[in-house]
Amino acid sequence: MRLYTRRGDDGSTDLLGARVNKDDPRVEALGALDEATSAIGLSRSLVGNTPVSADLIEVQRDLYRIMAELAFSPELRPASYDFAEDRIAWLEAETDSLAESVELPREFILPGESTPGAALDVARTVVRRAERQAVALARTGYELNPHILGYLNRLSSLLFIAARVEDASAGSAPRRAKTR
Repeated sequence: MRLYTRRGDDGSTDLLGARVNKDDPRVEALGALDEATSAIGLSRSLVGNTPVSADLIEVQRDLYRIMAELAFSPELRPASYDFAEDRIAWLEAETDSLAESVELPREFILPGESTPGAALDVARTVVRRAERQAVALARTGYELNPHILGYLNRLSSLLFIAARVEDASAGSAPRRAKTR
């Protein structure tokens, strides 16, 4: 089985409903989301079998749902591919639940107190980039489901608190960015 088609050698790619240039804003957003789910997967491989790991699996599945929705042109997208608002509520509930287990300083902190925590912080920054790409896509006039932006905005909070949970599990307290 060949894994390549050579069709993209001209700088274009297939989305569901159209052939577009590889620098199309939808392709940029999809690429950033693909990076995000890969960074989350790396993090998940480091956290072990914990509540954080279960949340990360759900998040990866949500990101694939978002990518599926974005891969369709709006006029061809089946309604069943619309990303649901209830996923934002789930994400908020999981973030709140994790936040109850750790105490945070009110100041900025330095990532890197544990390997899983650092990986989650990297994933958080990749998600932030994906969020910026989704915003850029919406500003082009693409009919972006507003639940996608809400989800991506909340996702960075979940990843931040998950990193702190992992740091705490490793016996490390947050390190303040500023010394007093």
